[in-house]
Amino acid sequence: MHAASGFPGAGAGPGAGAGADAGAGAGEGAAALPIPAPYAARVRRNEPMAAHCSWHAGGAAQAFFNPRDIEELVGFLRALPASVPVYWVGLGTNLLVREGGIRGVVIATAGAFTRIERRSASSVYCEASVPCARIARNCANWSLPQAEFFAGIPGSLGGALAMNAGAFGDETWRHVHTVETIDRAGERRRRGVADYQVGYRTVALRSASAAAAPTEWFLSAELHFDPQAAAGGTIPELMQRRRDTQPLGAWSCGSVFKNPAGDHAARLIESAGLKGTRIGDALVSEKHANFIINCGQARASDLERLILHVQATVQQRFGILLEPEVRIVGEESV
Repeated sequence: MHAASGFPGAGAGPGAGAGADAGAGAGEGAAALPIPAPYAARVRRNEPMAAHCSWHAGGAAQAFFNPRDIEELVGFLRALPASVPVYWVGLGTNLLVREGGIRGVVIATAGAFTRIERRSASSVYCEASVPCARIARNCANWSLPQAEFFAGIPGSLGGALAMNAGAFGDETWRHVHTVETIDRAGERRRRGVADYQVGYRTVALRSASAAAAPTEWFLSAELHFDPQAAAGGTIPELMQRRRDTQPLGAWSCGSVFKNPAGDHAARLIESAGLKGTRIGDALVSEKHANFIINCGQARASDLERLILHVQATVQQRFGILLEPEVRIVGEESV
């Protein structure tokens, strides 16, 4: 579940376990954070976010809450003082948390909101925490084409909705019919595609809709696929293409940068001679230049410094400023 006004997991990797960067920063004031009494026992304090991000690096969340269901989520949001910041995390595959951590409450949806069902010959209801790969598999089992591309998105539907994630020439919002959202006050809404301005890796409420509601996060969507359409390839074929071109077994966030108009970020990074560039234990992949890998001991600061170095080098060489696809959040370390 991710912000409706603007947000994909990597497999096992080498080296140290999660949590290496957790420490001082946002977590220092966790004990003073006003958590509603009915939920206090279920909120974890100073939670290492490295355990919840596919880069396996980053600081701690001041407080961390994993709701069991929508009713508990609604109750928690309504009881939580409005002054407490809230940040949503799904599978954590498109996220870098700085070493100073996240102030406020992280709401983690992994393990909840995982229902997916076929509603008609062409429609599928799917909750925000369903992994995109599961959408692809279920639709294949239902002999429903056009969903194969979801196999190439390393995250959950909530993240795919929030950033219009895509793969293999297709995009999430080409198949969205309606969405359900929730806001900071726990109010739920059902919205149509016309309520959103959708572009390449970007989704935002249109001005009229945004003025009528605070920030919202996605809970679910009704997706439509054409049962008569030609399939975009089999899932095994598409996954083999990913294995051939991407470092799937490594700790990464997927693609780090958006593709600029008329070009590809990976081509520019490789042309700038940046493959294999390393800062600390953060490495530009030799297999796919738009992937940055944690080789085992990378800190969030190493990863961010490498991102900035790649940006600066490409801009200097080609006059193009690459825009990050990964979300970088949290406080600087002190």
